[in-house]
Amino acid sequence: MRVLAIAAAITALMTSQAHAAPQPAPKWAIVVHGGAGVIERSQLTPEQEKAYRAAMTKVTQVGAKVLKDGGSAMDAIEATIHLLEDDPLFNAGRGAVFTAEGRNELDAAMMDGQTLRAGAVAGVTRTRHPISLARAVMDKSPHVMMIGSGADAFSKAQGLEQVDPSYFFTERRWKSLESFLKANSLPIPRKPVGGAPDPAQGLAHDEGKKGTVGVVALDSHGNVAAGTSTGGTTGKRLGRVGDAPIIGAGTYASNQSCAVSATGTGEYFIRLTVARDVCALVELKGMSLQAAADEVIQKQLTALGGDGGVIAVAPDGQIAWSYNTSGMYRASAAEGRALTVGIYKDEP
Repeated sequence: MRVLAIAAAITALMTSQAHAAPQPAPKWAIVVHGGAGVIERSQLTPEQEKAYRAAMTKVTQVGAKVLKDGGSAMDAIEATIHLLEDDPLFNAGRGAVFTAEGRNELDAAMMDGQTLRAGAVAGVTRTRHPISLARAVMDKSPHVMMIGSGADAFSKAQGLEQVDPSYFFTERRWKSLESFLKANSLPIPRKPVGGAPDPAQGLAHDEGKKGTVGVVALDSHGNVAAGTSTGGTTGKRLGRVGDAPIIGAGTYASNQSCAVSATGTGEYFIRLTVARDVCALVELKGMSLQAAADEVIQKQLTALGGDGGVIAVAPDGQIAWSYNTSGMYRASAAEGRALTVGIYKDEP
């Protein structure tokens, strides 16, 4: 009798699960990354870990509020990346790394999944928020990408905030450059003057010579979008451009598939057109978002010898991230779901 009772209970449980209503897809969602790289528990002090978790929580809350209030995915991304570009913890905007010549050259891109419109900038040196310049290229010009002094001139003409290049100076990034140049027997340029004190000194972690910030979002109108901003790689040659501003490599969005923002060694992401390939697997092969991200990052990128990761969101509310490094600063929030923050491999 006891065996029969247990069997009946199991049958009832299975029946109830089979008839249980599936969890409704969220009407809005946001995923944020602050860069992937050598990020291990043994390397972060408790104070550093706390600082990064607090920063990722804050920026995700800002973007989530825009979406909760009915704002567009594009607006949520721009607002979120503004904060990341102002935070010297991250390799974007004020926390950008230096070129071999001792300059900060900034890249950014945005893409609207509803219209496939996109804007990108590379090598800008005077625009406080490169992500807003990327959006201005998309909204206020017939072009997709602008570079260097021409992009900065366009930025000024559009009334975007301009800063002296010294605004982007941080002491720890300069020291990273010196270490890189010494290790490669390269000359060390004269140290820039006029930089303000680094508020992140002692808290920021060097995730390696690379890093990027990015956001993907789904809004209540059913549209997805992606945005990415970066200072590139420490010691890069003057004029080098990575994957972040390359549409289809580091940034891509389409309502027919998903939105993707990447972080890692850009040369590999460009060669594999990583962001577009994730979307193509979803759209053309019908793969789940997580399976598509893993296919590109864990298999294709790893096989080529590249390192880094992606975050992604789909119009049906799927959220995913995948990375082959030891860690990635990441966070997500969605309608009806708690905000989550992760850094290490052993976290969800």
